[in-house]
Amino acid sequence: MSELLWSPSKSKIENSNLFKFKNLIEKKYNISFGLDYNLLWEWSVKFDEDFWSECWDFFKLQGTKKKQIINRHKIFHKTQFFPNSTLNFAKNLLTKKNNEISIFFRSETGFEKKITWKELYEKTCRFSAFLKKIGIKKNDRIAAYVPNTIEPIIAFLGTAKIGGIWSSCSPDFGIQGVVDRFLQIEPKVLISANYYFYNGKKISLLEKIPEIINKIPSIKHVVIFDYDNEHIEHQYYSLDNIFKNNELDEIFEEFPFSQPIYILYSSGTTGYPKCIVHGAGNALLEQMKELILHCDVKENDKLFYFTSTGWMMWNWLVAGLACKSSIYLYDGFPFYNNTDCLIKYCEQHQFSLFGVSAKYIDFLKKEKFDAKNYNLKNLKIITSTGSPLVKESFVYVYEKIKKDVHLGSISGGTDVVGVINICNPFSNIYAGEIQCPSLGIDVDVFDENGNSTKVGENGELVIKKPFPSMPVMFWNDKSEDKILKAYFKKYKNIWHHGDYIQKTKNGGYIIYGRSDSTLKPGGVRIGTSEIYRQVESFDEILESIVVGQNYQDDIRVVLFVKLKEKINLNDDLISKIKNNMLVINNIEKLNNKTIGAWRVAGVEIDFARFSKFADHNYTIRLSRVTKGAAIIIEREAGEFGYNVSVCYGNYDNVISINAVGEKELKNKDVFLSLMRGILDSEYDKKN
Repeated sequence: MSELLWSPSKSKIENSNLFKFKNLIEKKYNISFGLDYNLLWEWSVKFDEDFWSECWDFFKLQGTKKKQIINRHKIFHKTQFFPNSTLNFAKNLLTKKNNEISIFFRSETGFEKKITWKELYEKTCRFSAFLKKIGIKKNDRIAAYVPNTIEPIIAFLGTAKIGGIWSSCSPDFGIQGVVDRFLQIEPKVLISANYYFYNGKKISLLEKIPEIINKIPSIKHVVIFDYDNEHIEHQYYSLDNIFKNNELDEIFEEFPFSQPIYILYSSGTTGYPKCIVHGAGNALLEQMKELILHCDVKENDKLFYFTSTGWMMWNWLVAGLACKSSIYLYDGFPFYNNTDCLIKYCEQHQFSLFGVSAKYIDFLKKEKFDAKNYNLKNLKIITSTGSPLVKESFVYVYEKIKKDVHLGSISGGTDVVGVINICNPFSNIYAGEIQCPSLGIDVDVFDENGNSTKVGENGELVIKKPFPSMPVMFWNDKSEDKILKAYFKKYKNIWHHGDYIQKTKNGGYIIYGRSDSTLKPGGVRIGTSEIYRQVESFDEILESIVVGQNYQDDIRVVLFVKLKEKINLNDDLISKIKNNMLVINNIEKLNNKTIGAWRVAGVEIDFARFSKFADHNYTIRLSRVTKGAAIIIEREAGEFGYNVSVCYGNYDNVISINAVGEKELKNKDVFLSLMRGILDSEYDKKN
């Protein structure tokens, strides 16, 4: 039974946005929900047209709202929301034009920068004027290879303002990882910084630009901004000069509700990353619903999320501007110089919402960090995502961070650019449980036969009715084969999300991880098919199975191998599998030698980024196995905040290789049944 950790006070409930929204619905539709969130959720999915229409009005979206709310289609993903309505995404984020802070930025170096609402509006308008001047028009793609600073947000808003399509990668992506993504969408403009910092090291981005533009011929213009006050001469457009030399373009043309606004990417574990296109109104409506109704964000609140520009939580945080809230950015190592780096940031600026990963909270717990001496009086909600937050970490937050705080464990993803299972200000918090399904999202849990599971039974997370933040499309997917395989292969015309999940008697959910062909050690997806491709290069191995095993509040990757006749799994073979071709035990060796990019679980990365670990007594082991590599970071605490596939933990424990021969495995069927749900689908096909 889950432990009750927190209950909202009567005043918190009655002062919440959700309470006001509920009262409005009750009065208008002559219905009563009381304080039962589940009743409100049931109404929102049953009467979805009314619900989404009321959301538009309650959030005061700027645009032209037409009568038709949903154009239903027999094919799930072809259903359209607000098919005749129009809006401008950027206009909805720029409704304030005063001299209060809109965005605040801090680097790990201590460098800070801020921008007012007035400045944000003006710079957005000047950047959009520049885009028009160089010939950028509706549907053209703007790519950004950028750290998490203010400038990318300005550029994004300027892009959205003229109907362009934005796509960004964070600097920790290697050159090939950037090319694999941006080459597919053929951007006309590339935006980047001159450099960035991570864990005390200054890393140049200017050095990478020539190679990127050489490999992506569609790029005709490059815009560079200064990370801090240091300017380095270059031959590209300067963002500062763009702001100085362009007039205000104050035209905010309205576009269709589902006008493409940004392209996000799948993990790329089974080939090139899939390019997921999201619509402007679709994403905006969903994200405002999550922020305003579920997280109780209000005007003038201060919102923070520890994210990079390559993660969808960046898009989520930026949407906070539409709530007339200020957003706070951090770029760099979250524990630079001290464990309390982000907590101090929260205290100094009195954040209302403090968003982090589950692994960040786990790290604080392992370090036995206690925030009792910090003033977090204005902190209303802590949100956690990236991987499931375990029971012990729930308890830790209330014991050591803040007793009276709404701890919102949330889960969704890039696919929906939002949250499916989320928090709400009405319900209790139970250890290990996500509070509720998101309003307007018809969430359920199915067994293998497509039947709803009972409370306490594990199954597949599904969505039974269309919802606004579905992808508009996958780029270059005219046949729609990619989008159908991604979400509708398992259950006919039912969205299959790929999470292994359980409904609780409290009305919440427990997520146990991915159920598809990915593993998630440390909250980072690793494609099992990539591991199989690596293992298949060994003549000694006849068959293999890779599984994820629960271990020390995380997932560790275990590889079982069946060897050819007369082959023994001795120490030499184990060493060959683990360390084939190259093992680097000392990261310092990488600093003086240029080594190209490696493909790690389907993600191209270069060695430069691993220099970040050198000062913290990490040992890096990199094992190359023909087409791929496995990177193991040795340190009990692990590491956080990356968009690459990395195995965390002790080397000998992360990858455990055991012989599976006739003597050890007398009944193959029994073994396979035990591994059901985590076997790679391609393996099933082969066998």
